[in-house]
Amino acid sequence: MKLLVTLERDESGMLVAECPSLPGCISQGETEAAALTNIREAIQACLAARKANNLPLSVEVREVEIEVA
Repeated sequence: MKLLVTLERDESGMLVAECPSLPGCISQGETEAAALTNIREAIQACLAARKANNLPLSVEVREVEIEVA
C-alpha cells in the first residue's frame, strides 16, 4: 500500500509528517529520514486501529491545484 505523506518544517525546525488519507495521522522528526521513519510507524498504528474499529483503512484524498490571485 502506498500513501501520500506531506512534510512541512514547523517553527521549531522539526519536520512534521502527515498522512492526509489517514485523518489525525501525524508525526515528526529532526531530519527527513527520522520524520519518514516515524510517520511510517504512525501509519502502521493508525491502520491497525482503524481495522480494529471496523473503519475504512483510508479516506479518499485528491490533490487539486488552484490559482490564487
